[in-house]
Amino acid sequence: MNEKDLKFFEELLRKRLEELLSHAGETVSGMTEQKENFPDPTDRATLESDRNFMLRIRDREHKLIKKVKKALQRIENGTFGICESCGEDISIQRLKARPVTTQCIDCKTKEEAFEKALGI
Repeated sequence: MNEKDLKFFEELLRKRLEELLSHAGETVSGMTEQKENFPDPTDRATLESDRNFMLRIRDREHKLIKKVKKALQRIENGTFGICESCGEDISIQRLKARPVTTQCIDCKTKEEAFEKALGI
């Protein structure tokens, strides 16, 4: 992968990381600010359901933050864009679709087929 492509992906990943981190801060402040008392149990249940939904989203974002940080580390150490399984280059198109990926499309497809066969 050339230097121009690496800079593109580094900038893309840094922007995404910044976005995800700002969302995390909003969730924490939003969860601590609301001190409402609902006389109707249905209203309370709706609030709790909404909070649980937001926490699930933030949990997924937290996992993505870890993947973005690891991708940035791979850029720094020169392994970004190289498949962990076979050692071949990951296509630019795949990296544009999923910049945190660690496998080429062939290896990922084989892994998913294997997991499906095992029922994982």
